[in-house]
Amino acid sequence: MTALPLEIAVLHDAEGWPDHFDALAEAAVLAALKGSGARLAGAAELSVLLTDDDEQARLNAQWRGKQAPTNVLSFPQIEPFAPVAGLLGDITLARETLEREAEELGKSLEDHFTHLIVHGFLHILGYDHLDEQEALQMEGLETQILHELGIDDPYAD
Repeated sequence: MTALPLEIAVLHDAEGWPDHFDALAEAAVLAALKGSGARLAGAAELSVLLTDDDEQARLNAQWRGKQAPTNVLSFPQIEPFAPVAGLLGDITLARETLEREAEELGKSLEDHFTHLIVHGFLHILGYDHLDEQEALQMEGLETQILHELGIDDPYAD
């Protein structure tokens, strides 16, 4: 039995992103897919945009009404917990915000980036953190997936 294809397009519209982050993004998405228990129901495509604070702030204002950059945005194109096939959506990340947060948290940029890719992809699949119960479920799943990737619990004190 052959696995169905998931095409992950990693796009850059800002300078300064390390070259190896493309492979990190792909590995994080595949780990999140596996760890979530979701299964591909057909050929699927996801885009990951590596951008800067200015572009992320513009997207955040346009789509969420918030006038500031944010670390990660997800734009799902499938219904929550729907079959995983077709155009899944887009994930965007802001380099300066990620660098600042990683330093403040005392984490490597690679680990923080991987966490936010996992977080963003779980949003694509339908997970959210609007209430405490959802947040605990999503954070637990993120922690489990990151553990499989050799990354410490991002929510531990």
